[in-house]
Amino acid sequence: MTTNDGQVYHIPALLMPTVDGLDIRPDGTYVDVTFGGGGHSREILARLGDGGRLLAFDQDEDAERNVPAGHPNFTFVRSNFRYLHNFLRYYGVEQVDGILADLGVSFHHFDDSERGFSFRFDGALDMRMNKRAGQTAADVLNDYPEERLADLFYLYGELKNSRKLASVIVKARTAGRLTTIGQFLEVVKPLFGREREKKELAKVFQALRIEVNREMEALKEMLQAAVEALRPGGRLAVITYHSLEDRLVKNIMKTGNVEGRVEQDFYGRVQAPLRPVNSKVIVADAEEVERNPRSRSAKLRIAEKV
Repeated sequence: MTTNDGQVYHIPALLMPTVDGLDIRPDGTYVDVTFGGGGHSREILARLGDGGRLLAFDQDEDAERNVPAGHPNFTFVRSNFRYLHNFLRYYGVEQVDGILADLGVSFHHFDDSERGFSFRFDGALDMRMNKRAGQTAADVLNDYPEERLADLFYLYGELKNSRKLASVIVKARTAGRLTTIGQFLEVVKPLFGREREKKELAKVFQALRIEVNREMEALKEMLQAAVEALRPGGRLAVITYHSLEDRLVKNIMKTGNVEGRVEQDFYGRVQAPLRPVNSKVIVADAEEVERNPRSRSAKLRIAEKV
């Protein structure tokens, strides 16, 4: 998807496998909970007839500029997808035929220095997907106690030196509040060897982004709401990019809950509301990876409501 100023907002990963996996009915009702540049939504709309309907969620005001014009059956919802249940009820939608989620961060966010998502630029330590929301990355780094910082770097960044990282940040902020990416990099770069610097910094920034946007909590709420919203035979297609997300998605598709808790009936039969459609995760082929390197880590899982 290209914006009005000619910049690429986002190239959708696994576009055809994802939309094909939804098994679109022309008169069906679908939800794209991660609208972004609108690539997946446009493909869904192309397959819908007059009786079809698509609702698309995105909490970022920039994404609203990508809304396709002239589609009476399209509804844009500027909200976090954690409120899926509430907005479906608001729009009078009881059940849907398919729900799509692409959990990757848009090119737009990484390439906008003012948003603070990338260590490639200096700028404010922000990282909010929703610029109307409260807590920024600077608030997390400056206000969290050391133990809480260490935990988030370990859990969300899977960083082995999370305690050292937290200690160095707490020590540095005593000299003054950390407000820019440049200041932050000066503090943490010495902890990483040059050969692994980019990979480790990516993990640090991922952990902060997840914490700032409460991504894991939001994902859990959306997945539970999705299971409830799907009609029998309806499909859920989710693209993940790191193991934390993928674990939750795999659990919900196998057991119907994000904890992966297996529930059985009186006869010991597993009670699961979803049935995985693809036995193996779907990944990008070499051609797509060459065209869109960020799709290298994309994993697509699809499940059907029983």
